[in-house]
Amino acid sequence: MGRPPAHSADEFVDAAVRLFASGGARAVTMTSVARELGVHSGSVYYRFPDRPSLLSAMWLRTERRFNDELLRLVDEHPGAEGVVLVSGWIVDWCRDNVEQAAVLHAGVRAFSPHTWPQQARTELAEHSAARDRQTARVVRAVGAETGRDADEILLALIDLPISVVSRYLARGTAPPPSATKLTRRIAKLIMAG
Repeated sequence: MGRPPAHSADEFVDAAVRLFASGGARAVTMTSVARELGVHSGSVYYRFPDRPSLLSAMWLRTERRFNDELLRLVDEHPGAEGVVLVSGWIVDWCRDNVEQAAVLHAGVRAFSPHTWPQQARTELAEHSAARDRQTARVVRAVGAETGRDADEILLALIDLPISVVSRYLARGTAPPPSATKLTRRIAKLIMAG
């Protein structure tokens, strides 16, 4: 019977996220991930058969974790006040998870999804469709309660915080606490009409 693996798949993905945050997609290779964890590259290949599999795992896990938490908060805090709270939470999340935020800021195209294994491409499509349905559900509910149209709600909930964090993430820095306050203040104005 062989030894149990020294590192979990998540630890390999965590290493890939760190490498991506410091050097972009080109920095994420099987060899660099192995070096980051101090293991032989065969250990990486044991978990991920190729680089596209690793890239897909990195994107899918990061996006899923972020969206799951976002939707949980939206469900716990419905209405205009919830939109304001969640808008600021996005900025806070980016500050607290700057390496993962760098992954999301880059967008899925940075991870060459056309090269991913079919199962990962299917998972991406299914996750994207589910995210779109959930977002539409939230927008309808908030719109019914507040009278705001979909564009206003999406601006306050998604577009505004993304815009605020983008300039920081593009420089490889975390957004400051003042960015959260600014985001919430503007989101509140949008939702107030």
